[in-house]
Amino acid sequence: MYLIVCYDVVLNRRRAKLFKRLRTYLKPVQKSVFEGPLPAPQRQQLRRDILDCIDTRTDSVRIYALCGGCRQAVELLGTSLMVDDPDNDTLI
Repeated sequence: MYLIVCYDVVLNRRRAKLFKRLRTYLKPVQKSVFEGPLPAPQRQQLRRDILDCIDTRTDSVRIYALCGGCRQAVELLGTSLMVDDPDNDTLI
């Protein structure tokens, strides 16, 4: 499954901790946005790690799962680059 994770975390310390944790799963594409492919078993661990980093009373995290068709419909503008999916690479 291809995921997009975005967040709004109030405190710098928690925000830095979450950034480091998310980077172990996905690629950062903007200051508070990560994306990339992630197998279902790792998605549950990602969710636990996010909950370990945030205060659910003040912080917000959104996880969007994109199907293949939805991912193809993503429109990138400006300096945006599509994150490569290593599972879909074709060797010639």
